[in-house]
Amino acid sequence: MVNATIWRTPTPSDHDRPLSKSGRSDAAAVSQKLQRMGWIPQLILSSDAVGTRETHAGTAMDGQTAEHLQRIICQYSSNEILTIMCMGHNRGWEEVASMFTGASIELKACNAALLEAPGKSWEEAFSVAGYGGWKLQGLATPSSNL
Repeated sequence: MVNATIWRTPTPSDHDRPLSKSGRSDAAAVSQKLQRMGWIPQLILSSDAVGTRETHAGTAMDGQTAEHLQRIICQYSSNEILTIMCMGHNRGWEEVASMFTGASIELKACNAALLEAPGKSWEEAFSVAGYGGWKLQGLATPSSNL
C-alpha cells in the first residue's frame, strides 16, 4: 500500500505563494541592516509575485535578465536617484548580479546584493561599468553581521 498525501486545495505556485512568518521576519532584519549601512533605496522596482509584493509594494518588474533590468532602471530612474532596490524571487537574480559584477554571486531567500557603479547617470553607469564592471559592496542577509 502506498501512503499518499491528498491536498484539498492545490499548493500555490512560487509566484502566488505569500511570505511565511520567517520570511516576514527575515525581510525586516535585512531592511534594518540596509538602513544601518545607509543603503536606503530612493526607488524600488519589484516583481509582481505575491511574496515580493508582501515584502514591499513597488513598481512591477516582470523580467529578471540583466538587459531587461538595465532598461527598467533607466526608464524609471532619474539622475537624482542614487540608490535603487530591485526585488524579486531568485530565478535569475544570481545571474544578473553575477553578470553586473563579473563575479559568482550566490543569493538565497531574502538576500540583498549591494552593487555600485561609477557615473553621473544610470545610463552612464551602465555604459561605463558595462557588464562585469559593477563593484559588489556586500551582501545583506538575515544572519549577516552588517
